[in-house]
Amino acid sequence: MAHTDTLLRYRPWRGTPLGPLYASAALARASLKLLLRRRLMWGLFGLALLIFFFFFYAQYLMVWITNQFATESVRFAGIPVNARNITRFLDRLALNGTDHTFGNFIWYQGYILVIVLSLAGSVLVGNDFAHGSLPFYLSKPIGRWHYVLGKCLAIGGLIGLLTTLPAALLWVEAGLLYDWRTYYFDHFSLLLGIIGYGAVLTAALSLLTVATAVLVRRTVPMAMIWMGLFALLPMLSGWLVESTENRHWRLIDLWNNLYLCGLSCLGTDPATVRPLPQPDYWEAWAVVAIVTAACGLFLRRRIQAVEIVS
Repeated sequence: MAHTDTLLRYRPWRGTPLGPLYASAALARASLKLLLRRRLMWGLFGLALLIFFFFFYAQYLMVWITNQFATESVRFAGIPVNARNITRFLDRLALNGTDHTFGNFIWYQGYILVIVLSLAGSVLVGNDFAHGSLPFYLSKPIGRWHYVLGKCLAIGGLIGLLTTLPAALLWVEAGLLYDWRTYYFDHFSLLLGIIGYGAVLTAALSLLTVATAVLVRRTVPMAMIWMGLFALLPMLSGWLVESTENRHWRLIDLWNNLYLCGLSCLGTDPATVRPLPQPDYWEAWAVVAIVTAACGLFLRRRIQAVEIVS
């Protein structure tokens, strides 16, 4: 009886209490574990990995073909082919370890990233509002912004896993393919640019993901909104630019604005950005800052309206 009474007795917390920022980190860790339990998420990771492997092996293929057939021609299916003919298609992706290599890679990863974030937002944030879990979180000794920070950290981890980390691996590969003694030293700014590009994506897309998840909460409406932002608006902006010849219409394309911000971090010459014409870098930065600030103000208003359980 005494033994059973000891087992059922309340045992107080004996560890060292930590600050609320550690609660945000724990919330982010639990959110990532929740996402990784879904098979659909692993399937999307597999698609993103295919894009990475394409750039990884295509970058190696560019160097190998150039070294093998730089001074000779070969015949393929009876057609004489030289190095320039073989690499003409791959040259469009700028697979030469320059700033456009990493900018193009992150651009194409965005197609998978949009789907991943639309699913992550509904699972991590939308369900907390739909099922009434948010008042439980806020009843703990953490602030509202600690909750937002935890969710943004989880989403930022996904963004870094899909964009920043593989782009950094491509930078390492480029140094091994070329003269690594000079490449890593002369192009170290590219690595810093990749990190800066990832930071811009994390700051803007994490807040946008949380804000849209708070607004619609469900997966299907959120996917429709994100497809409108990152599929419909790019087509609309391109049509308006061609019709009016006004480059400022591209500013309604948020993904293109993030792309320009990333290229500015990579130190890309604005004259080499395609398609032309493009707005100035500072204009893209201004639009991204306005969207990010608007998402922050929206979250402040919506989360403050939630009643905390005492």
